[in-house]
Formats: sequence, C-alpha cells, structure tokens
Amino acid sequence: MFHRLVAPALVESALQHLQQARVQRGAIVAWLGHNSWDMLATLVACERIGAVLLPLNGRLAAVELARILEHAGAGHLMGTPDAEKLATDVLALVRLQAGAADGVHDGDLLLVYTSGTTGAAKGAMHTRAGLQAGVQAAIAAQGLNAQSLVLSVLPLFHVGGLCIQTLPALAVGAKVLLHPRFAAEAWFDAVASWRPTTTLLVPAVMKALIDHPRWASADLSSLAFVNCGSQIVPRALIDAFHARGVPVAQVYGATETGPVSIVLKPDEAVVHAGMAGRPALGVQLKLAADGEILLKAPNLMRGYHRSSEPAFDKEGWFHTGDLALQHESGCIAVVGRRSERIISGGENIHPAEIEAVAAERPDILECAAVGVPDVRWGEVPMLAVVPRPGCVFDALALQALFDSRLARFKHPRQLRVVDALPRTALGKVALADLRAQLLAG
Repeated sequence: MFHRLVAPALVESALQHLQQARVQRGAIVAWLGHNSWDMLATLVACERIGAVLLPLNGRLAAVELARILEHAGAGHLMGTPDAEKLATDVLALVRLQAGAADGVHDGDLLLVYTSGTTGAAKGAMHTRAGLQAGVQAAIAAQGLNAQSLVLSVLPLFHVGGLCIQTLPALAVGAKVLLHPRFAAEAWFDAVASWRPTTTLLVPAVMKALIDHPRWASADLSSLAFVNCGSQIVPRALIDAFHARGVPVAQVYGATETGPVSIVLKPDEAVVHAGMAGRPALGVQLKLAADGEILLKAPNLMRGYHRSSEPAFDKEGWFHTGDLALQHESGCIAVVGRRSERIISGGENIHPAEIEAVAAERPDILECAAVGVPDVRWGEVPMLAVVPRPGCVFDALALQALFDSRLARFKHPRQLRVVDALPRTALGKVALADLRAQLLAG
C-alpha cells in the first residue's frame, strides 16, 4: 500500500541512498528536519527494505536526541539541510549502531517516541499492518477521496501530522500541499490560492490563526471542514471556526494508538461540538470504573521498543491514562489526564473544566490549572494565566465567570499571572514544571 504514496522517482532516490549506506533489514533509520517529501519517500523506501523509520523532533536538544538514538539502536541519521547543524551536534554525542537493531520485528515500520510528559520518553513501535489500519480508519472518519485537497502543516515527526491526514490523503490519491512547518501567513496564502478542502490543526495553531489580522477577512469557503486533535480543544476556538462556517472535526488518540482512536466526523462536528466523538473504524473502546479510556484496535502500536514495561493489560486493553464521559448521544467527551485530576476534599476536579471557562475571557491569552497541596482539602486548584498582549487582566471578572459557571469547590483558590506557560517539545503544557514554578512563588 505505502509504495504507491510518493512519486516513484523520489522513492527510488531514497532507496538508492539507503542501499549505498548499507541499510539492512531490521535497521532503524532516523530522520531529522522539517516536513519534506524526502522524509515520506524514505518511509516508503524503509518499507521496501524492511527497515524502520524513526522521525525525530527537531525541537529537542542534541543531548535528548542522542539519548533517543542510543535507546532505539539507530544505525543511520538522515534529514533535511535545515537540521544539519543539529545533526552534527547529535552525532558528536552518540555512536550509531550498524546493522539490524535489537528488538525490531519483521513487519515493523515506524518508531515514534512519546513526549515524555510523565517520565522518560518511550518508543512506540508501529507495524506496516497497523499503519494501514490507521489509514483506513482516518479515511473513513473524514470521507477523504481523490478529489480532496489537503493542506498539511503539522510536523510529520508526530503520528498526528503523519497519520491523520497526510498518509490517508495520499492513499486515496488526493493532492497534498506540504508545508515545511506551520506559519500563519503561509497558511492563509495557501487557503487563498490553493483552495484546500481540509487541513489538520492543533489548538495552538487554531489560536494563532484566529488571532491573526487576516482571520476576519480570509475566504475560508473552500474548507469543507478542519480536523483537530492532540489535546482537549477549547470551546472558544471551535466556536470561532464555526462562526466562519467551518466545522471542526476531531481525532482523539496518542502516539501509542496510531493515533486515530475516537473521531468526531465532519457531519457531527457542529451538533456535537467539543466532543471527541465515537470509536473509529475497527476500534473497541470501554470506560473503566473511574472513566479511563481503554482501547483495542488494529492500529495500536505493537509495543514499547526495547522496554520491559507491559503495553497492554492481561485482556489486551491499552490504558490511555485519559478520563472521559459518555454523552447520552453515545459521543465521548475527554475530560483530562488521569494523572492531572485534582482531588479536593474527596471531590474530583478536572483541570479542563476550569480552563474552558477561563478561556472565554477576552483578556486571557492562555491558561492552565494544576492541583497544589492544601492542609485542609488535600489539594486545591491553582490557575496560571497568561494575559493577552495589550489587555489588562481582570481577576474580578474572571471570578464572576467562575461563580456563574462552576461549583464552588472547583474554583481556583489562587490565580497567578505568568509571562508564559512551560511547554514540552511537542507544544503541550509541561504541568509538572508549571506546578513547580507556581509552588516556588
């Protein structure tokens, strides 16, 4: 299936490069750099040889990348010219391992490391068959076909950017416009001139577009829908796109799940706005007693590479660590991470509830809620707020909003204004770092 995705000339060039480098079956080929067709061609060439592609996050430090290469047992490092300096720094810190890597199985094709927000990064190993199943689930969820025009701007080193729209669009013969990386001006230019029918975004990108001077006047009529994922999407961002006549579909998943696990299809996007949706094609889902999402699916990873940590429970379920509620319509609403849940006086509080209300304030650029220790209640919510540039943050107005929207026990006991929220290399809020920062005063 994958050998038909990219121009044959690019694939042959990538294949010759791998053969000249004596890449063997079972070897791991790392890729570093911005989005490029050469990376996609290398993925196809790895499939032809029986090797595994390891896309690297260029936002990581050289020492972090070296640690990943060493753990993976990578034998080769390739990439785009923009990453040449970083690649040189990485290679000075690690010795690549020639030949097949220990722990690689026949059929393995893609190795992607998690962001490591709850500990050391782990390598999720995906097979060719698993990727094919994920592609089919993504096509079915979005109704992609040969007439689709897909604007791809998210990083391909992440399974979201690679597997939600880019690979599925190519698999059905659709046209893909691939940007090296997201830039708001380039996105608006492409929408104006190329007239895409869909594009994949994350909340930070949605916010950058909505805040851009071109947002109000841009002609978005070519977009049948946009898709979004990677984290809980603030309702204010969804409403802004809906106000412009663009439905916001959603995909819930993780590095380990391919990531197409729960999908809100375009035709349900407005009616069930803010929901994660329903199980994707081939996915079995159940909610544990505490609301944790458990999954079984053909597009889940085979397991963690070179790790003794069990990936699945005894019954074969993958425990996501995410908590959810099921709406009477059958749709799933993700409410937060199990590890992020705040238990105050025996009551469960999901940070997303607090953040969703605060995000409605026009004077707030972004915010994040965490639990902090409290002598009486065990822990209580604290909210970090980044004011919107040019605005004066109105704490009293925010408190009044909480009074009208949330139970008293869910109200943040403290508000802290900060210049920025600490983030992981994938752009997610680093909650442990934020909690430490807030506790340090």
